[in-house]
Amino acid sequence: MKRCGFVENAVAIGYHLIIEMNNTLSYKGFTARIEFSADDNVFFGRLLGITDIVAFHGESVEELKDSMRETVDFHIEVCEKTGKKARKSFSGKVLFRLPDKLHAEIAEAAARRGKSINEWGKEIFETAVKNEMAVNK
Repeated sequence: MKRCGFVENAVAIGYHLIIEMNNTLSYKGFTARIEFSADDNVFFGRLLGITDIVAFHGESVEELKDSMRETVDFHIEVCEKTGKKARKSFSGKVLFRLPDKLHAEIAEAAARRGKSINEWGKEIFETAVKNEMAVNK
C-alpha cells in the first residue's frame, strides 16, 4: 500500500504527520483512526492506545491534521501536568475465548514445532505485526 507523508517543520520539530491508506493518522508516535461523517460533512478521529477518549475533527484534511496535532500536544501536556501516563499500559497477557476444536488444533500445531502455545503464538503475533507495519509504510 502507498503511504502519503506530510512533514511540517521537520528540522525544528522532528515529527511526521502521516495519512495512511488504512484511514489512520500518526503524530508523535500516537495513532488515530479516521472516519468521515457524511451527515455532518466532517472528518473525525480518535486516538488509539490511550486510556482516555480523546477525539478531534476537521472539515478538511488540513483542518483534521491541525486538529490532531493540537489534540496530541494537549493530551501530552495534560498528562505531564497530572503525572498520568500518556499511553495505555499493557500487562503482556492476552486471553482468547476459542472453540474447543480450534484450541486443540493450535496446541497440536505448536507441539509439532516443539513449542508451547505461548511461544508459538508469540511468534505468530510478532510476524503478523511486522507484516502489518510493512504493509502500512
